[in-house]
Amino acid sequence: MIKKQILLLCLVFAGIMASAQKMPVSYDFGEKYNDRYRYSNLMTIDEDGTGGYILVRAYYQGLILRPKGYLIEHYNSDLELVSEYNYKLKGLDFVNGFLKNGQLNLLFLNYNYDKGEYEYWVHRSPIFEFNFRTEKLLSIASEEVNDPVGKNYYNRNFSNGFTTAILFNEDKTGFIISTHHKKGKEEKHIIHLFDTTLKKRFEYDFSDEIEEKNYAFENVAFSKDLQTAYIVGKAYFKKKRFQVDERKFQYELIKITQNSNQTQSFVDPGKYPEALYPILLKNRLVCVGFYADRKDNRYNGIAYFDLDPNTLDIRSQRYNPFSQQFMDDKFGREEDKDIKNLVFKGVEVTPSEEIFFNAEEYFVSTGLEVTGAGQRVKIERYHYNDIVSVKLAPNGNMEWARNINKTEVTQGDGAYASYSSYCKDGKTYFFICTAAENPQLINNERLIFKQGLSRNRNVFMISLDENGVMDYEKIIDQQEARLPFMVSMPLKDEAADKMLFYAKRGGKKQLVKVDFK
Repeated sequence: MIKKQILLLCLVFAGIMASAQKMPVSYDFGEKYNDRYRYSNLMTIDEDGTGGYILVRAYYQGLILRPKGYLIEHYNSDLELVSEYNYKLKGLDFVNGFLKNGQLNLLFLNYNYDKGEYEYWVHRSPIFEFNFRTEKLLSIASEEVNDPVGKNYYNRNFSNGFTTAILFNEDKTGFIISTHHKKGKEEKHIIHLFDTTLKKRFEYDFSDEIEEKNYAFENVAFSKDLQTAYIVGKAYFKKKRFQVDERKFQYELIKITQNSNQTQSFVDPGKYPEALYPILLKNRLVCVGFYADRKDNRYNGIAYFDLDPNTLDIRSQRYNPFSQQFMDDKFGREEDKDIKNLVFKGVEVTPSEEIFFNAEEYFVSTGLEVTGAGQRVKIERYHYNDIVSVKLAPNGNMEWARNINKTEVTQGDGAYASYSSYCKDGKTYFFICTAAENPQLINNERLIFKQGLSRNRNVFMISLDENGVMDYEKIIDQQEARLPFMVSMPLKDEAADKMLFYAKRGGKKQLVKVDFK
């Protein structure tokens, strides 16, 4: 075990250089281990309940890489690998995984050709003596379709006959499975609510509500007793005629219980909410996100709605325009730039009900690439760009919003791109893993990270204090971090003030723990 205690001396640059601020953080590198699966994706990472950690990776083999199974790694509290289990399984689509009461639960979607139906299955095993058993959660009769599962943030296809989504709440106490099946003129949309012991709390037939609109659900919150779900998503109009400059959907909040549903639309002239996220507080329900002014065709600021959790009536609402500081962060002094494609990454609520949230500019581009054999194949590139971080007062007023300029693009595993965040004592910390040696600092006000060319990666930590003042430091040099971090898939332990990262390249792997002091 290599243990390093570091004091990060941060450069303050909110337009005026201030005195350095200390941010003490420690980090531990676990031992490097050999790994026989060069090609894999991290699917889930969790605590085992005894101080250790469980990781699940899907691995791929063959001349043409195909999924062959799942490698389950068990580490102790000292980041030592104590056991591995190879769960050989193929042909199923992994949708999520989690630990509960010492049981590892892997959720899959399978198409049963004999029965002509889609089936959700859970594969469950105790983590100290692996012995997987399977259980079918539900089934839906349908013809097979391409890509039935998937969260496309900006455009959802309802015409292929079957689409499904699975959404967990922030605390992972439960999840919904939404199934929308269309055959001819007949349509069925069912919402199923499960707790994380995999007990079905209820299912609700939502079919009467889709006569005029199709729903693409994005985020969910649950009451503590898991008897009520608050779902936010886009409602796409099916029959309405549109002007060229009109958008074909609106954001709605849907309250579902076992026997009823209620809907609240977020529609104001000249204001168009985007990427809304539901938060249940003590006696109220809040939705926060962004809003757009269609005339500018961009995100213009932060939207806030305070609702009655019983009736969904909007008690108050605020549209906070982005400040000049934010626009300077993002664009310098340039004019007529667009802010769009923002996707929520995290929400934190303080005991006094201040809200911190951050989002990322994310989009997918396509292109053609020539193979060694001269063939032209279509490829997709995944772009993870600027970070947006916001602090709202309990009444919804925006206290600050900051932008961190970042450009990343990958065709492979997105776990190495993007970022992770952590909130502590009113401050927000961001972790970025990049080949760049240093960010660019323009006019002492704009921090810009650009994707470097080296195979090795530095780990930078960026902080925003209570007033939105930004600092940064390279906390782990690429000479120490010889393996790149899967920086966007950490395990956060807020009770112990630490984060755990998985680092891997080729046939080598290790765990890295970061402690906040």
